[in-house]
Amino acid sequence: MNAMLRLASGIDAVNERIGRTTIWLVLVVVLISAGNALSRYALNMSSNAWLEIQWYLFSGIFLLCAAYVLQKNEHIRIDVIAGRLSERAQNWIDVFGILVFLLPMALIIGYLSWPVFMNAWNSGEGSPSPGGLIRWPVRLLMPVGFAMLVLQAISELIKRIAFLAGKGPNPLHKLKGPSAEEELAAEIKKHQVAPEVADIVYMNADMVADQPKEGDRK
Repeated sequence: MNAMLRLASGIDAVNERIGRTTIWLVLVVVLISAGNALSRYALNMSSNAWLEIQWYLFSGIFLLCAAYVLQKNEHIRIDVIAGRLSERAQNWIDVFGILVFLLPMALIIGYLSWPVFMNAWNSGEGSPSPGGLIRWPVRLLMPVGFAMLVLQAISELIKRIAFLAGKGPNPLHKLKGPSAEEELAAEIKKHQVAPEVADIVYMNADMVADQPKEGDRK
């Protein structure tokens, strides 16, 4: 069990590093979107490449952060029933969900997405839009993202089994600390990158904090 917990810690460390790096793509998307809109309306210049890179980066944010969100236990939960159960029962439900739903789904999608990437790589598939981008980088995001999700699912399974065996803390307890939006805004200000953008991120974080969270356990 100790060796398995060390494996889980290693997976967590890798996915956390990737997730914390990927959140910077949010700022990149905002800057590209703002620059594209400015050049379109002020200079009457635009490009399909600038539009498509925003879609590519959004895909990267979603797929590369999925494992990070799972690790932080921030995915959506509808705990009408499970929230009333004991901690052990909640962890048994997660073990069942990981084994029966999450792992098979992630493995199947990852397996089926690899030929799609290889086809785009071998054919040099490009955008049908004039001036668009090549497609293989964004095709690659799907198998990579789901491979990371599979690894994180294995880590979460190990941690839940360790808790049920009395050899680890409850992995469903959320650590108290700044949200992802607050961390991003703090990093932006620390690096002196567009303070007004950081203020917008803080504003969005406040708006999110004011909304009721379905995933909060009762």
